[in-house]
Amino acid sequence: MELIEKAQIMDKEAMRRALIRVAHEIVEKNKGLEDVVLVGIHRRGYPLAQRLAQILKESENVDVPVGELDITLYRDDLTLRSTQPQVGPTRMPVDVANKRVILVDDVLYTGRTIRAALDAIIDMGRPTNIQVAVMVDRGHRELPIRADYVGKNVPTSSKEVIHVKVAEIDGHDEVVIAEKKDE
Repeated sequence: MELIEKAQIMDKEAMRRALIRVAHEIVEKNKGLEDVVLVGIHRRGYPLAQRLAQILKESENVDVPVGELDITLYRDDLTLRSTQPQVGPTRMPVDVANKRVILVDDVLYTGRTIRAALDAIIDMGRPTNIQVAVMVDRGHRELPIRADYVGKNVPTSSKEVIHVKVAEIDGHDEVVIAEKKDE
């Protein structure tokens, strides 16, 4: 299956502005940053979580801990994806028990990644609550999961794919929409 890029939805500046807005919403909803932990879902959620932490440091003068979570072994489609799954790092700088955990990911689609992340976090401890922040919500939920913080809502068709590109992994920042081309 080949993907054809159709359009850029967000450029670097739009992504930066969205993250600033999300950071302010996090402070407002949590009435500050006490006991807040950002947990980026491996891969692109982690650099986004780090950026949110930097924005919060600059605006609120608070160091918010940032964890990295690999959910590979918690996926419900693990056997469909690979016989030899590639497991990435999970690093949690603090115990999540009694914390306000904010899961950060690039795209919210079916909700299955977030469901897997919820299982992984709860295996680590019992947070006070778990919230979800995403750069893009594209709809098409298969599970009753929603984002608390959204950079941009992008209605899509099932033939379309959203790619959030981050400089730390992809060399540049942008969000693009692509379409699956049947061969």
